[in-house]
Amino acid sequence: MTVQPFPVPNAFELLCAQYAQRLPTHLEDLTGPAHGTVDLPLHVVWSGRRSYGLEQPRSRMGLYRTVLAEGQRQDLIDFLNRDLLIEQWPVLRTLVSRPIRDVWEAAFPELATAAASAAA
Repeated sequence: MTVQPFPVPNAFELLCAQYAQRLPTHLEDLTGPAHGTVDLPLHVVWSGRRSYGLEQPRSRMGLYRTVLAEGQRQDLIDFLNRDLLIEQWPVLRTLVSRPIRDVWEAAFPELATAAASAAA
């Protein structure tokens, strides 16, 4: 009898699984602020910039990029805003890693639609 080894997931698959576990159930769950300043906790940003102004596009993009990469599920819910995420997605998707982009677009087709609409 030959024993078949279990397939070993590659780094990309492991990252996708990690990000998928953090996803909110629905984009509507993202109830973070749309205006003002957001101060991220140390468990999301342990060094460097922690305060982001939502009125400045570059600052807002930095916040979303950081939270998507480092935040846990509750952080995504607390700090990201559904409408801002969809609005920024066509550019934001180019600034995040491929595993993040693929997982979010697979789970929320409206993000892929927003990106396609912006490209058209």
